[in-house]
Amino acid sequence: MYVILVYDVNVARVGKVLKIARKYLNWVQNSVLEGELTEATFRALKADMERIIDPEEDSLLFYVLGNQKYAKRELMGIKKGGEEWIF
Repeated sequence: MYVILVYDVNVARVGKVLKIARKYLNWVQNSVLEGELTEATFRALKADMERIIDPEEDSLLFYVLGNQKYAKRELMGIKKGGEEWIF
């Protein structure tokens, strides 16, 4: 599955959230990561995040796509972040 993660967390937890997310996904730009995951690694990512975030303050949004084949990305402006889409 192809997963896009968008997060909005308290500044005290931003570094921890980004560090964990980068173990699983590629950083695209501020607060956005994406990548191909198995069901098991997706569950592991969510479990790791549950231990860090405060559900009363923080927000994680996962877009789960069947695969990258059905996704299209268009960039306007400067490129921030890491990996290009890997096919």
